[in-house]
Amino acid sequence: MGTVGLLLVGVVLLVNGLSSLGLVPPRSAAPLNLFVGTVQVVFPTIILVQHGTDPAVVNATWPSLLFGITYLWFGLLNIFEIEPQGFGWYSAFVAAIALFYAVTTARTDPVFAVIWGTWAIMWTLFFVLLGLGRTRLGSFDLGRFTGWFLVLLGVPTCTVSALFLLHGTWATTATAGLAALAGLALLTALSVVLTRGALPGRGTRREGSPARAGGELVPSEA
Repeated sequence: MGTVGLLLVGVVLLVNGLSSLGLVPPRSAAPLNLFVGTVQVVFPTIILVQHGTDPAVVNATWPSLLFGITYLWFGLLNIFEIEPQGFGWYSAFVAAIALFYAVTTARTDPVFAVIWGTWAIMWTLFFVLLGLGRTRLGSFDLGRFTGWFLVLLGVPTCTVSALFLLHGTWATTATAGLAALAGLALLTALSVVLTRGALPGRGTRREGSPARAGGELVPSEA
């Protein structure tokens, strides 16, 4: 994914996470998704048209299209209240690609391997929530967990990473990879704790009421 694009993606994930928690109306989050999605589709396409014969350029560029389609689709989904199942199954495809990159980059760039793994988790959650329509795992609220996961990990994995890359201070050591993995584990645990607690100023969602998955309403399970 392009480094400049990462700067913008972090705030998109943050806003979408806040929307999942009911703090930002879905349609209010839609314009940002549409803008970033357009940037992530148009500019990579131009680059591929101009330099598509260079395998290095292709490999560095096409993931931006993968995620750009996500944000465009998600913005349209929230504006026009489109059924979310197609988006959910597309998210499964994105999660699989992200997992592939997490595995293949683990030896050369362990930090980014953790980031790819984090994105794989995010898009897997989108698949479970919107593709399969499952909003709960027993008593655990998956929609709420997804919101906190996006809020806590969106900016660190995207915007913060982009700043390090742009300033030439990116580390690819095993120690840095372990630190990134520890950060993922810590923030995931914090997401679980926050999911089980009450959202400040909002209270807890009553059983049987709709749950928000990435800003889209899906029916809650009994």
